[in-house]
Amino acid sequence: MPASRGLLDRWFHLEAHGSTIRTEAVAGLTTFLALAYIVFVQPAVLGAAGMDFGAVMTATCVASALATLLMAFWANYPIAVAPAMGHNFFFAYTVVVAMGVPWQTALGAVFVAGAIFILTAGVGLRERLITALPPMLQRAIAAGIGLLIAMIGLQWSGLVVASSGTLVTLGDLGARPTLVALAGLTITAVLFARRVPGAILVGMLITTVLGLGAGVVQFYGFVSAPPSLTPTFLQLDVAGAFAPRLWPVIVIFFFLALFDSVGTLVGVAGQAGLMRNGVLPRARQALLADAVGTVAGATLGTSTVTAYIESATGVAAGGRTGLSAVVTALLLLLALFFAPLVRMIGGGYAVGEGIMLYPVVAPALILVGTLMVREVRHIEWDDPTEAIPAFLTVIVMPLAVSITEGIAFGFVAAAILKLATGRGRELHWLIYTFAVLFVLRYAFLRG
Repeated sequence: MPASRGLLDRWFHLEAHGSTIRTEAVAGLTTFLALAYIVFVQPAVLGAAGMDFGAVMTATCVASALATLLMAFWANYPIAVAPAMGHNFFFAYTVVVAMGVPWQTALGAVFVAGAIFILTAGVGLRERLITALPPMLQRAIAAGIGLLIAMIGLQWSGLVVASSGTLVTLGDLGARPTLVALAGLTITAVLFARRVPGAILVGMLITTVLGLGAGVVQFYGFVSAPPSLTPTFLQLDVAGAFAPRLWPVIVIFFFLALFDSVGTLVGVAGQAGLMRNGVLPRARQALLADAVGTVAGATLGTSTVTAYIESATGVAAGGRTGLSAVVTALLLLLALFFAPLVRMIGGGYAVGEGIMLYPVVAPALILVGTLMVREVRHIEWDDPTEAIPAFLTVIVMPLAVSITEGIAFGFVAAAILKLATGRGRELHWLIYTFAVLFVLRYAFLRG
C-alpha cells in the first residue's frame, strides 16, 4: 500500500467503512456539484439586503470550505457545510428588508447565535437531542428530508410549478430546461439501476452536455480572479444585535440552526449507515463544525451555515468518510478561481420573472429523494402514537420547505399522543421541552 494511501486510511478509516480513495473523491465531487448552486444563489439572495455580490460569494466559499474541513477532520463524516437555504431568505427578506435592520447588524445576530452554540458546546445540547430522538422520528426525519430534496428537485426541473388554485401543479413538459432535466433523470436513474460507479456524477456531467446543446446551460468560460472580501469582511455589528427587538431574531436563528443541523445529520448519517443504535458517534464534533463555520461566515460576510442536505448525493455516490468532505471543501476553494465553470454546471436558467430552473442539479436531487424516503418502511405504522408524528414530520418538511418545521410538528404530535395514551415515559424529557418551546415559538415569535 502506498504511503499516502496508508496515511489516508489511518486518518479516515477508509477500509473500515468499506470505501476507497476513488469512491470518496467521486462522492466529494458529486456533493460539490449538487451544492454548487449556493455559490451563486447565496450572493443573489443576500444582494437583496444590499450586500456586495462578489464579496458574499467569496465569503460563502471560504466559510463553507472551513466548516466542511472541520466536519471532515473532527467528525470524519462525508457531510458538507454551507449557507442554509431558508436561513438566507429569513436573513435578507425578513430581518433586513421587512424589519429594516442593517445587514451589518443582521450579521451580528448570526454571529451571536453561532457563538451561543460554541459557548454551550460543553453542555452537549445538540448531541443530547440526537440521542433523545426516538427511532420513529429519526426515520421520519430522514424520509422527510428525502421528500424535501425531491420536491426542490421537481421544482428546479420545472416538473412542478406554482398554481393559484392547487398551490402546485404539473409544469410544461415541453419546455427545454424541463426536457433536459427529464433526460438527465432518466439517464441517471438507468445508470444507478445498473449500479454504474459514480452514477449520479456521470449523470450530471451528461446532463450538462445535453444542457449546452439545448441552450439551457450557458458556457461562461473557465477561470476568473476571486472577488474581493473587503465590502463585507469584519463589517458585522455585534453590539447592535443585542437590541431588544432583535432578541427574537437571534432565537429564530438559533432554532433554525439547531434543528436543521440535527435533522440533516441524522438523515444523511442514517442514509450512510453511520448511526449506531440510534446514536450518532462524534455528534459533538460534527455540530461544533457548523457552529464555528457560522461564526466565521458572519465575520467574513455570509449567513448561517449548516450541514447540507445535498451531502446525500455524495453518500448515494458511495461517500462514507471525511475524505469526501475534504474533496468538497477543496473544490469550494477552487470555485473561487473557476467560478464561470461552476456557474455553468450549478447555475440556473431563467424562465420567468424571479423563476430559475436548475436542469443539471435537479435530477440528482430527485433521485436522492427516492433513496432517502425508503426509511419509512421501518416506522411502526400500526401504532398511531408512532405513525402520526412520523407522518407529520415527513409531510410538513417538503410542504413548508423547512426541516425545522417538520421536526417541530413531529415533536409536538409525539408529545401530545404519548402523554394522552399514558405512554409519556417512552419519550426523553428533551422532546417534551422542545415541544413546548416550539408551541411558544409559533404562539409568540411567528417566525
